[in-house]
Amino acid sequence: QVDLVESGGGSVEAGGALSLSCAASGSVSCVGWFRPAPGTRRERVVAWYTHTGDTYIGDSVTDRFTVSQDAAKKALYLQKNNLKPEDTAMYYCAAVFATSGSCSSTSRDLHWGQGTQVTVST
Repeated sequence: QVDLVESGGGSVEAGGALSLSCAASGSVSCVGWFRPAPGTRRERVVAWYTHTGDTYIGDSVTDRFTVSQDAAKKALYLQKNNLKPEDTAMYYCAAVFATSGSCSSTSRDLHWGQGTQVTVST
C-alpha cells in the first residue's frame, strides 16, 4: 500500500512499440498488469509472484509481448512490440502489499495504480 510507479503508456502508430513498467515499494507478494475487458471489471494481462518468481501470462498476451521482472526493484515490465489497435486500453498496475495474496483481477487485496493509457492508431 506504499506506492506503485507506472510508466510506459503513450500513443503510437500500429507497428510501434511501448514498454510498460510498474515498480512497487514495500513488501509485495505479487505485481500484475490488468486491462478492462467485457464481462468483467478488469482482466489480468500478466502477473508476477515475487516469492517464487513465477509469472502468469493471460490469454491477451501474444508473442509480440515480452514479460520481464526486476526482483530488486520489485518491478514488472511488459514490452509490447508490433502494436495493434486492439491493444488500445488503459493498463493498470496492481500489487498485493502483503506477505501473501493473489493477483487475480477480483482480489480484494489488490492495490491499484492510476493506470497508463496505451493508444494504437492506424
